[in-house]
Amino acid sequence: MRRKPIERHQTLREKILETIRDAILKGSLKPGERVSEPELADRFGISRTPIREAFRQLESEGYLVVIPRKGAVVASLSARDIEEFYAIKIILEGFAARMAADKLSAKEIERLETINERLAQIAKEGDVKTFFRVHNEFHEIFIKAAGNEKLLDMINQLVLKFKRLRLASLSHPGRMEISVEEHRNMIRAFRNQDGERADSLVRHTATIGAQALIQSMGLADAEGGRLAQALSEKAG
Repeated sequence: MRRKPIERHQTLREKILETIRDAILKGSLKPGERVSEPELADRFGISRTPIREAFRQLESEGYLVVIPRKGAVVASLSARDIEEFYAIKIILEGFAARMAADKLSAKEIERLETINERLAQIAKEGDVKTFFRVHNEFHEIFIKAAGNEKLLDMINQLVLKFKRLRLASLSHPGRMEISVEEHRNMIRAFRNQDGERADSLVRHTATIGAQALIQSMGLADAEGGRLAQALSEKAG
């Protein structure tokens, strides 16, 4: 008898999460702007408890900063934030791809191809949110195949913390199509059990994502350019 209100609570929480994420990604809520608990409570007709729970999750994803006695504000992003995230991503996922190259089964590689064909269709439809979710499935297959649980945990923690950055990068015009093509190259490397090539491709793809994000967020100033160049050197 108590399951229904719990399910409703979870549904409302998801609506709050999506409302705030969308507003930040579209620029309706800008960096440094306060996100009002009372306004959200009034809008959704609920108490502040599920709103605070949503704020905590959004903080873990890099969307908000919750300041004691002041409330939640939209987190600011700099070119350095982007560079530091992708620098770590390059190392961890590149290593996972290298390790997975001679461990992936034929069935897993076929699964990668199936997922990537679906991604190609989603890219045509322009559905960034679905692309992001399915894109994660693609990467999860080869990261798990690397056979290193600690590495998997580290990557999962990293991508959760910077979900906002990755969604913003995929939203850049043409970025989804580039991702699909890079995945095709990666699948060929996996079929050839070429770990070095797979590592290089993951690094290259991440670097493109970082550079696109720096440009799309208006951070392509002297500092942004320097950091993008630093990422290119690391990828090489």
